[in-house]
Amino acid sequence: MDAQSRGRADEIDPADQWVLNPRTGNYELRLDRSAAQQQPPVAAPRRPSSARPGAPAGPKPSSPSPSPAVPGPRRGDGPPGRRTGRKGGGGGGRRKRILVITGGTLAFLLVAGSVGAYLYYDHLNNNLNVTDVGDAGTGGFKKDQPINILVIGTDKRSGAGNEGYGDAESVGHADTTILFHVAKDRTNATALSIPRDLITNVPACPTKQPDGSTKTVPATKGTRFNTSLGQEGRDPGCTMRTVKELTGITVDHFMMVDFNAVKVLSTAVGGVPVCLAKPVDDKDSKLKLDAGEHRLQGEDALAFVRTRHALGTGSDLDRIKTQQQFLSSMMREMKSKETLTSPKKFFSLAEAATKSLTVDSGIGSIDKLTNLAGELKDMNLKNVTFTTLPVLDNPAEPPGKKATVVVQTALADPLLQMIRSDVSLTEVEQKEQAAKDAADAATKAKQDALLQGERAAAKDVRVDIFNGGGPGGSASTTLTWLQNSKGVTRASNLGNAPAKVDATQLEYAPNQADQARALADMMGLPASALKMGSADAAPKTPMKLTLGADFKGAGISLTAPQKAPEDIQRVEADKAVCAK
Repeated sequence: MDAQSRGRADEIDPADQWVLNPRTGNYELRLDRSAAQQQPPVAAPRRPSSARPGAPAGPKPSSPSPSPAVPGPRRGDGPPGRRTGRKGGGGGGRRKRILVITGGTLAFLLVAGSVGAYLYYDHLNNNLNVTDVGDAGTGGFKKDQPINILVIGTDKRSGAGNEGYGDAESVGHADTTILFHVAKDRTNATALSIPRDLITNVPACPTKQPDGSTKTVPATKGTRFNTSLGQEGRDPGCTMRTVKELTGITVDHFMMVDFNAVKVLSTAVGGVPVCLAKPVDDKDSKLKLDAGEHRLQGEDALAFVRTRHALGTGSDLDRIKTQQQFLSSMMREMKSKETLTSPKKFFSLAEAATKSLTVDSGIGSIDKLTNLAGELKDMNLKNVTFTTLPVLDNPAEPPGKKATVVVQTALADPLLQMIRSDVSLTEVEQKEQAAKDAADAATKAKQDALLQGERAAAKDVRVDIFNGGGPGGSASTTLTWLQNSKGVTRASNLGNAPAKVDATQLEYAPNQADQARALADMMGLPASALKMGSADAAPKTPMKLTLGADFKGAGISLTAPQKAPEDIQRVEADKAVCAK
């Protein structure tokens, strides 16, 4: 089914259901045929003062409409590749536009529309597929905290037109996975691609069964990352758990799409511009294009993101770069004036995105997706960075037969630490940074003060150590390290903390500040990890150190670098790059 027919309701193109209400002067949505017929006749819009003399003031009708109340397509809403008249239509800010339901890939999270078309909500809600992943994610997000969304592209061959890709009975894998981290202040975001052939551990995963029961899929060690979805009955929650164990980053929500999403969404937006540095003829993906610029949609767009052997060295890592370039271009296209002012494209995108999308129950409605999109809609694309988790060829495989990769710890650790600490990979606008600095000045001054002054001697540091989310045995190994390597003899291992925490924290009293500074120096704790109480402690009272999910091991600093490693792969979403 093509994008046009997917966007119809009762054989009426929803893009043509915007009706001018002569009483208000606004365009309004009329989805019900009989309701539309009861509306008063449509008056011609007033000609803007800037219109040239003699130009038609209102929309030019195309063919007889089903109802006198339904106007024909407006100028600028013609078929992809053909533009008529000036960009956009009349009415300016008075026109009510359909909310683009932002799903499928992170591109659509950045294009939230304006005023909601509430009569359309139930229809779009019915398009969504919702999966209950239990406690795999947080189930929500807070406005004053970062947001982490896992975007999963599955290679499942379901859907019309996908039979020819082979392996039709496959339950699918986590073929393309991007962890989309949105900064606390919403000025920037990092999109971290995770290679499908990465060797990692997939933790035990509780999954909901059709009868309502829960089945736990056993953990698997040393397996490909892409087996975290589909295989042995694993659901997207299993991929979320795998990502958290791999990166130390808690995922709030997931969004999953299949092959059809690329085809229908690229068509709905009118094609995605791409650039090739050389001609491509890939018999596997069926992509055949000359060097230069192209606008791709449908099957051609899918072939572009699937091509592997025609670009770079033919590895999946090079395909990840191609996919990042495609998504960046799609973002630019969707945030362009031509898309944002076109009700036809808005409707087509809403239909295509929701029909292609599977989400967790925490965002399993249009209202919830709208709230999420509202957090992201004003982000500047120059502050969105795509990068890939640094990896190396698997040393366990013989030369010439390298098929999998392992994490390149030296580059991956600082990169992940930056994401966990909410440090941007790009420079945000100067005015945004200035505003953020001004708002945080008091907090920063307090945190900086905590790290100043005298430090206690190691032998005088008293601390109880709890494991609140670090690797198993972290409290014990940290105690041994402090005693043997740092001379902290008055430390104790108190085992597991009462509750898990995402970030390591050191709680201390005002009269223990010298001890806190000394321990922070030894362990590389950031200022944000220091939590000072309001009252002094009694003599010989120990501080409380809780090792969080960000803790990777004794002696590994938790202070995030302020600059990304130079050797990581990266591309900014606002820049057009030619695939090589």
